[in-house]
Amino acid sequence: MKMKPLADRVLVKPLEQKEVKKSGIIIPDTAKEKPQEGEIVAVGKGKVSDDGKVIALEVKVGDKVLYGKYSGTEVKIDDVEYLILREEDVLGIIE
Repeated sequence: MKMKPLADRVLVKPLEQKEVKKSGIIIPDTAKEKPQEGEIVAVGKGKVSDDGKVIALEVKVGDKVLYGKYSGTEVKIDDVEYLILREEDVLGIIE
């Protein structure tokens, strides 16, 4: 199944957190925090301004981004976890 976000929304695949910390301690799945980094896999056309013009998104497919801890809506597509966010919930692009 394919998913195309609407307007200023983006579809993000959260990146997995590392299981071993610098000290060598392994963190179990139940104690891990939600990831705050992800990769953009689909983008909408952009936000429509009050005068009807479409404002293009700054992010694009393939960008690695940081987003707010409790942002967006979690969805499962073909047994893969994704997050649907508004572009304003994206805090920055990781270069």
